[in-house]
Amino acid sequence: MAKIKEHLKAMASTIDGIRYYPAQSVFTDFVEMAAIAIRNACDQAGHEAREAQYLKLIHKYKPEDRHRFSVLLHHLTMALHEEPSDVLGELYMSLGVASAARGQFFTPPSISNLLSLLAMDTNRIHKEVAQKGFITLSEPSCGSGAMVISFANKLLEMGINHQQHLHVTLVDLDVRAVHMAFIQLSLMHVPAVVVYGNTLTLQEFDHWYTPSHGMQGFNGKLKRGFALESEMGRAYLDTGHLPIEEDSELALVARAPRVKNVCTQGATL
Repeated sequence: MAKIKEHLKAMASTIDGIRYYPAQSVFTDFVEMAAIAIRNACDQAGHEAREAQYLKLIHKYKPEDRHRFSVLLHHLTMALHEEPSDVLGELYMSLGVASAARGQFFTPPSISNLLSLLAMDTNRIHKEVAQKGFITLSEPSCGSGAMVISFANKLLEMGINHQQHLHVTLVDLDVRAVHMAFIQLSLMHVPAVVVYGNTLTLQEFDHWYTPSHGMQGFNGKLKRGFALESEMGRAYLDTGHLPIEEDSELALVARAPRVKNVCTQGATL
């Protein structure tokens, strides 16, 4: 935890070093540019428009300050590597820019850890991972992804690798929160899609797929409803038929349309 605090302190100091914009604006620009850089490395659809937005944002800053955004991403990456937690949420709150008027406050790690623990059915999770090869998680108001990060950490404590056996769908109406969650889950290698949309009205404006979504083949896994290396997958390979009843819910999921805009190998920034 001490090292995390050091990284948070360094990030806050880096943001504070840019005095001609409010800290909130610098933070917002950072998470958008970092999210664009990650997405453009593996998603060619809309690449040019996002690249243009990146250049527009970075050119708001003096040449001598532009390197600060690389420094911020460095500290974030190191912090998540040393101890995965909601680093961006903590940073945002420490800057004093949380919006009480909008009811926007990010969940403290201790609360996220407790809620994740209460929500977990360990026996069911182990059984489903063995049968299907993965479990799915939905977060309808994700914020910076704190609950998902805590859940992923708990899976590791159970001996389950979240990079292979977890897929998450997250939704938020605040695009800044979408960027925050996307960055942190991408750096943690969590297969996920972060939806910029409204959970209540079901409006969706954009989909941000983490690199691990494509790298772990979750387009096919979600379409089938199981991984090929699972019990159901081995039965499928042996018989050539889906090992489920035709009128079951899983059969409907398996026949669902293929997800679009998935990260592909070979894309470059």
